[in-house]
Amino acid sequence: MPDKKFSNEEIARAATNVRKHILSLAIERGGCYLTQACSSAEIVTTLYMNILNIGPSLGNPDAQPFPGVPSAQNMDYPKGSLYNGEQTPDRDRLFVSCCHYASVIYCALAECGRISQAAIDKFNADGWNMEMIGAEHSPGFENTAGSLGQTVSIAAGTAHAYKLKGNAGKIYCMLSDGELEEGQDWECFQAAAYYHLDNFIVYADINHQQVEGWTKDVMNTEPLTDRMKAFGWEAVQINGHDIEALEQAAQTPHPGKPLMVLCDTDPAQGIPPLKSLVPKHFVRIPKDRREEFISFCEQM
Repeated sequence: MPDKKFSNEEIARAATNVRKHILSLAIERGGCYLTQACSSAEIVTTLYMNILNIGPSLGNPDAQPFPGVPSAQNMDYPKGSLYNGEQTPDRDRLFVSCCHYASVIYCALAECGRISQAAIDKFNADGWNMEMIGAEHSPGFENTAGSLGQTVSIAAGTAHAYKLKGNAGKIYCMLSDGELEEGQDWECFQAAAYYHLDNFIVYADINHQQVEGWTKDVMNTEPLTDRMKAFGWEAVQINGHDIEALEQAAQTPHPGKPLMVLCDTDPAQGIPPLKSLVPKHFVRIPKDRREEFISFCEQM
């Protein structure tokens, strides 16, 4: 558990604040990954505020200048992993595969005091580390995540290393169901089961949508619980907006097996006006509905 344990009421309030912040960004900046915020707000806030055993942030709480893509001549840039605390054998680590969820990560970090609320103002602003697509210099990110499928493999490899060293820390990874179309994910799942990585826990945001529409209409991935178990994992399916269920899922016994927590979520959760726009991978608020969304945001 984290050094400070938050109540479920505090986590629920933080999740609402995450949605409100990101709806504001969508209104102000002309668009955002808003449906991902709606679906994953409880998942991310619960991970940071009650599940992950991580130490205090070592990152600068304010947004940091970022000069550009790192090179051999330019390696002096802020590391996103610093915001998850010192990496010691007894501490957990979080890998975020769904890098377009960056705004959710930033807002969750702000809710639990790991970055400042003012840092959110630099979201997607040129020359700053608060990018719309998270990378290794972005707060909360261990690595650059694209292409999809690579991060879960990096996380599994880290879990394997921790297990070989006898480290007590667990390795967590977050991904979304659209990514499960990638073959590399399934190669990783097979390897993780083969190496008995019971220190590896994946939380998957099953919001049922991807770039081209509803996942069931593009390339159906269900039944995911049965598929994960067939690959040698322990798997549980829960309501991804139920904070208590999210907490309890992490305690699921899985000796000798990695654990997959399938979080069934709603891409319009908490913002009812959004229901008429989903499925929508990237949300631009229509001009004729702008005042409606502004009014709703002010009431949140």
